Amino acid sequence: MRTKTFFIVTLLLISVVAYADQVPEKRIVAPIGPDGAQHVDVLGGEYYFEPNVIVVKVNVPVELKVRKAGGVTPHDIVLKAPEAGIDFSVSLSSEPTVIKFTPTKAGKYSFDCTKRLLFFKSHKERGMHGVIEVVE
Repeated sequence: MRTKTFFIVTLLLISVVAYADQVPEKRIVAPIGPDGAQHVDVLGGEYYFEPNVIVVKVNVPVELKVRKAGGVTPHDIVLKAPEAGIDFSVSLSSEPTVIKFTPTKAGKYSFDCTKRLLFFKSHKERGMHGVIEVVE
């Protein structure tokens, strides 16, 4: 009986730990403003980006306004896809920073936080990642 209880508790703990790093999808289709650019506000917090799926149109300028949700943990947002006209690396702060680019190629491009503390999981591994989906 004791072994069975230990086994069940262990399985529950494994499930909780595995689920803790899963981040629900928060998707947005970027609206086009009066200036002709697609605008999206992105919030980076304790191991999440909101939204974490951003849909934009190809060959239309994009302005991401990124900021940190607070706290002392350092975060950044990085996406390297120069072949698609998207290439940025920005440290997040409580003051918004505007990232401008014009995507030139349809596809899905991953962004993430590249920070990591010592031997702990990276922020990306803890759920701080997302996708910019460029559509026709």
